[in-house]
Amino acid sequence: MKDYFSPGSLITVAGGALTVVGAIAYTTGSANLSLPTIFYGIPILLGGLALKSSELPPAMRITPVEALRSQREAADPELGKLVNDVTRWRYGQKAHLESSLEALKLWDDDNPPQLEEIEELDTQDGYGLRMRFQLGAVSLERWTEREARLGRFFAKGLRAEIKDLGGDQLDLLLLPVQAT
Repeated sequence: MKDYFSPGSLITVAGGALTVVGAIAYTTGSANLSLPTIFYGIPILLGGLALKSSELPPAMRITPVEALRSQREAADPELGKLVNDVTRWRYGQKAHLESSLEALKLWDDDNPPQLEEIEELDTQDGYGLRMRFQLGAVSLERWTEREARLGRFFAKGLRAEIKDLGGDQLDLLLLPVQAT
């Protein structure tokens, strides 16, 4: 249920409902009901609209939450935090992983890369992630230049693989370092 309704939407609907109830109460002469509902309804409605204007929806989660729970819990906790972070509603950001992409110099202020989906993987070497990005104004060459650093950046013991999907998309695979 939480995946379908953002907090901004719920607050906007609640504020709108209170405002409508207050307006109806005002027109019917119910001063006891109209004053508090309008008094609280309009600011709540405006707050909800402000949240909606700065809303960033969660990345699409390909793997169901329960599917790889034991592997996720056994893996580096940073990966679990990463999955939880990008699969929730965000406010006031242009893209998921904004600060991480800025630190990796994979950021463009006007047209940043957008994380579209995330998938948890159970490989022969252990738990990993696949993240699909819409490149925006950051070139594929910049991503491939930083491929060696990407795995180490998100958690120890990871390696990164970049797969060009064409059409301004790429898959970033974060996989455990292969056992030798």
